[in-house]
Amino acid sequence: MKLATFLTCSTFCHASPTTLYKDTFENDLSQWIIEQAPPGNTFLKKGKLVILDASGCTVWFKHKLKGPIKIDFEATLVDQGGPYDRVSDLNCFWMATHPKQPNLFTQNSRTGTFTQYHPLRLYYVGYGANHNTTTRFRRYPGDGTRPCLPQHDLSDPQFLHTPNTTLKITILSEGARQRYLCNGKTVFDYTDPSPLTEGWFGFRTVNNHLVIDNFHVTLLPPANNK
Repeated sequence: MKLATFLTCSTFCHASPTTLYKDTFENDLSQWIIEQAPPGNTFLKKGKLVILDASGCTVWFKHKLKGPIKIDFEATLVDQGGPYDRVSDLNCFWMATHPKQPNLFTQNSRTGTFTQYHPLRLYYVGYGANHNTTTRFRRYPGDGTRPCLPQHDLSDPQFLHTPNTTLKITILSEGARQRYLCNGKTVFDYTDPSPLTEGWFGFRTVNNHLVIDNFHVTLLPPANNK
C-alpha cells in the first residue's frame, strides 16, 4: 500500500474533512525530497522518519498543497547522549513557493543551508529554536527578509521542548487564517492580509536528532476557509 495517497477531487464535495495524504513512514521516502548538508543523514527506522543533522536539513513533502488544509504530525527531539542529540529546532515551512519559479524544485541547488530558503515565500515556525530558547512564527515575503512580529517571538517554557517527549503538531491553513498548535494548544493564530494559499510543506531542522511520525494532510470543508 502506498504511504501517501491522493484522493480524487470527487471526494472534495463532502461536508466533513477529507484525507488528502498520509505517511506513516513504514516503507520508503519516495514522497519526500531531502535537502541536507553533510555529514547529516535522513532515513527510516522502525516506522519513523529519523533526521540526524549537523549543518542544516529540509525534508520537503513533494506534493504541492492547496488550502484550506490541516497538517498533523508527531515529532520528538531525542537526547540520549549521541553526537547529534541537541534539543533544539523542531521547525517547519508551509505554503512555500519560489517567487520566480512555478515549481519549488525547478533548478534546485539548495543543500540544506538555512540562508538558501530566505528568498522563498512561505510561513515558518521555529519551535524551540536557538538552543531551545525561542519559538517564533514568520511570514517570508519572498524578498529575502524574514520579519517577525513581537507577539510571534515566544520564550515562555510552555512553548519550548522537553527532551525525548513526543509533541503532536497541528497546522491549520485556512485562507487568511494560519494557526499552529502543539498538543492541541494554540501557539500562533495569525490573520494574513495577503494570504499564501498554496505551496509546499517541509520539515526544517539543524544540528539535532529529530524523529517524525504519522504525517497527515486533511482537506477542510470550504466553510472553514476564513
